[in-house]
Amino acid sequence: MMVIIWPEYARPYIYAYLYCRHTILTSNTSSLPITEIAKDVQRQDKFGGLHFFNPVPVMKLLEVIRISGTSDETFQTLLNFGKALGKTTVSCKDTPGFIVNRLLVPYLLEAARMIERGDATPEDIDTAMKLGAGYPMGPIELLDYVGLDTSKYIVDGWKKLYPNEPSFQASELLNKIVGEGKFGRKTGAGFYNYKK
Repeated sequence: MMVIIWPEYARPYIYAYLYCRHTILTSNTSSLPITEIAKDVQRQDKFGGLHFFNPVPVMKLLEVIRISGTSDETFQTLLNFGKALGKTTVSCKDTPGFIVNRLLVPYLLEAARMIERGDATPEDIDTAMKLGAGYPMGPIELLDYVGLDTSKYIVDGWKKLYPNEPSFQASELLNKIVGEGKFGRKTGAGFYNYKK
C-alpha cells in the first residue's frame, strides 16, 4: 500500500499519473466529502473512502465509504481489503463524518456548550460520561486528545457546507480556546492544563 500526501493544486496531475484501468483510489479522510475529493477522477467507479481510526494497529473499525459512482466491484474490494487487514468494516454513505464522526462531533460540541452555559465543569462532564455511559474517555478529554484545532477545522468545514444544520453549530468557547493557541494535549493546554 502506498500513501501519498500532496498539495491541492497537484491533485489532478497525481490522479492522471496514478490512475489506470485497474487502480482503485481511496481517501482516509475523517470529515471531508469523498465526492469532493473524487471530483477530478474520470473513473469514479474506482473511487471510495477508507476511514481508519487512530491508532490504526489498535482500533478495529474501518468505515468504508461509497460515493454515487463507486461500482459494486470496487466497494466489495474495499470491504474485503479491510477484512484482510483484520478490521471490522461498516458501510457508509458519503455524509458528513460518515457514521462515527457524524455522531461524535456534535456530542463533543454539546459537551463544550454545556461548559459555556455553566451546566457542568469539564471534570464532571468527563466523569459522568465515563461512569454513566461506560465511555473510556470523556468528551472534554477526547477533544483535548484529538486536538481542539482539528475539531474546530472539522466543524468549520461542515458548517460551511451545511449552514442550516443545527448540530454543526460552533462552540464559542472552543473558538476562544483555539484562538488563544491552546489546542489540547499537543500544546500542553486546552480545556485542561497538561503542563506540569
